[in-house]
Amino acid sequence: MEKLLIVDDESSICTSLSFALEDEFEVFTAYDEITAINIIKNNEISIVLLDLKLGRSDGINVLKKIKFLKSDVLVIIMTAYGTIESSVQAIKAGAFYYITKPINIDELRLLLEKSKEYIVLNSRIKYLSAQIGNGVSKFGLVGSSKKMINIFDLISKVKDIDTNVLVNGESGTGKELVARAIHFEGKRKDKPFNIINCPAIPGNLLESELFGFRKGSFTGAVEDRKGIIELSDGGTLFLDEVGDIDISLQAKLLRVIQEKKVCPIGSSERIKVNVRFISATNKNLEEEVKLGNFREDLFYRLNVININMPPLRERTEDISRLTGEFIKKYNILLEKNIKGITAKALEALEKYKFKGNVRELENIIERGVALTDNDFIDVDDLPDKVMKVENIIKTREDVIPVHVGEDLKTIEKKVIKATLKKFNNKKKTAQILGISERALRYKAKECE
Repeated sequence: MEKLLIVDDESSICTSLSFALEDEFEVFTAYDEITAINIIKNNEISIVLLDLKLGRSDGINVLKKIKFLKSDVLVIIMTAYGTIESSVQAIKAGAFYYITKPINIDELRLLLEKSKEYIVLNSRIKYLSAQIGNGVSKFGLVGSSKKMINIFDLISKVKDIDTNVLVNGESGTGKELVARAIHFEGKRKDKPFNIINCPAIPGNLLESELFGFRKGSFTGAVEDRKGIIELSDGGTLFLDEVGDIDISLQAKLLRVIQEKKVCPIGSSERIKVNVRFISATNKNLEEEVKLGNFREDLFYRLNVININMPPLRERTEDISRLTGEFIKKYNILLEKNIKGITAKALEALEKYKFKGNVRELENIIERGVALTDNDFIDVDDLPDKVMKVENIIKTREDVIPVHVGEDLKTIEKKVIKATLKKFNNKKKTAQILGISERALRYKAKECE
């Protein structure tokens, strides 16, 4: 079921449209720009109904932010009759169409049906084509490290074959981007690309989400509903965190993959499907097989081709480029004009361990763009955790000579001088050394 977001500062309009469309869409509502942007960030929204006059926000600016955040989202402008000219401007800015208030539900339904058709026919993601092929940004992934070049090569090799792919990697490494790249760059690009987040759906509901159901098959099944496997026919189904699927459901999923047929709950009919499965996990599935948590036969069916996404700490040479891309992104979303990041701040990021990988780096840069009052993000704009010694990857430059028998006062002076030289910032140096700025100033004078 497609996800629809209604954005209007009049709650009565949100309520009435939500009630009218809830049988055809999974409906979300927002009364302001901030809520709308957060919903789009955290959900796979397909269509947005956006009021052109949204309280203090300019609807066209909100539209631009939505399209920048997720370019494939279709935005339909809702407008009063007297602002048709503005609606035309919105079309030029990327809106799919507009509809006038008061809303005619039948007219809206027709427009939404056309929107669904458009999504199917034009679902190919628009990648950063200007940079494709230069080993910096490809398929929406950013990197010029050897490991990322290898990922690009693998995607190119598998995108036009129907073999199932398993993407391994820690959380935040970009596993979903790999799945999208394989689909939207390959021969299935004009067919559906669907995502199901396996751990996000309780086990008793995941079965009906995957396989669909027939009316009356269980309490609450008031109509027939297709499962996401059937809805992905001809295209790709991305099973995110597949290692979390309950063992009882794994046998049914295996049967679908083997037979290429799906049987909805409450039906004896087996429906033929042509689906490519791309799965992702942050678990070691081979270990899960040994522990009895994952079926060995399903593992081999999903793991025909394996792509392993490296953690960010293993490709630190990509941090500079990623940082630049995120600054551009949040300059637009937050309406800022940050020119870049200082050498000291970038050095700190390159030595940080990044347990949350690319996603954590993006969050840090979003925070920096939001908080800085300067033209460049500096070390003061980075979270304290980035500067903590235990979170910094050590290099030879971070080592100072300490000799056996050397007095503690001399060692302390060496550490203070080296840390001050490295970060060139007394506040951060004090935080790292675990002393107050006043104590640091006193000790620094003794080092002179």
